[in-house]
Amino acid sequence: MDTQKIIDQLTTLAIDWGPRLLGAIAVLIIGSILIRLLTKAVRKMMTRSNVNISLQKFLINMINAILRVMLILSILGMIGIEMTSFIAILGAAGLAIGLALSGTLQNFAGGVLILLQKPYTVGDFIQTSDYTGTVSEIQIFNTILKTIDNKTVIIPNGPLSVSSLINYSTEPIRRVDWTFGIAYGDSSDKAKEVLSRLCDEDTRILKDPETFIALSELGDSSVNFVVRAWVQSSDYWNVFFDMNEKVYKTFTTEGLNIPFPQMDVHVHNS
Repeated sequence: MDTQKIIDQLTTLAIDWGPRLLGAIAVLIIGSILIRLLTKAVRKMMTRSNVNISLQKFLINMINAILRVMLILSILGMIGIEMTSFIAILGAAGLAIGLALSGTLQNFAGGVLILLQKPYTVGDFIQTSDYTGTVSEIQIFNTILKTIDNKTVIIPNGPLSVSSLINYSTEPIRRVDWTFGIAYGDSSDKAKEVLSRLCDEDTRILKDPETFIALSELGDSSVNFVVRAWVQSSDYWNVFFDMNEKVYKTFTTEGLNIPFPQMDVHVHNS
């Protein structure tokens, strides 16, 4: 084999490919540094924004993977490898995977929105369209609730992120509403005085906002009073149940009757 011919071929290859390889290596080094700096900046930004730690790791890894794939594609293009067909195949595969995992991707997007916007957090007591319970865990794809009777409910984040829900833990105080009835003929002033006294005696009921008591309805079988009092959110159910019991016992001793549904039948001889 002609040695000079081999040297000439190697020289030609070096001239043709040398600058490309050197440029590709430079881009690889610089790109890797920039990706590392960018992911570090994104991590700091998420930490300052108190983004959930599990979401931080997931998003940073995803951003890092996407940027590295783009870097590799750019380097291959610089070397001279035709990437049009490869990108088309990659796009078609991505579309097919996206259609197959549409529900899963919807839940992922919902989880990201929930963790970023924080309509509720772990420990909050919430009510969805179907379930009521305490949030025990927020995952990327699902939210896990513990119901009052200690059932575990796994709810997909997709529907949860776009539907209405009630978060009972957002505000420090809540209003407790009762409706109490007395019999027709009983003193309405006496009923209001008893209800006001019971509310004043309960130290868990806040003085500000002021408790509201009023005759709300002349019902079929009773004269109904509405009572609206404000309490700490943590005291809501204890106050609610205790007041029901106190009213039942106190009305009896105060000469106030709690009526039951009744109907008067009048018979006329024709």
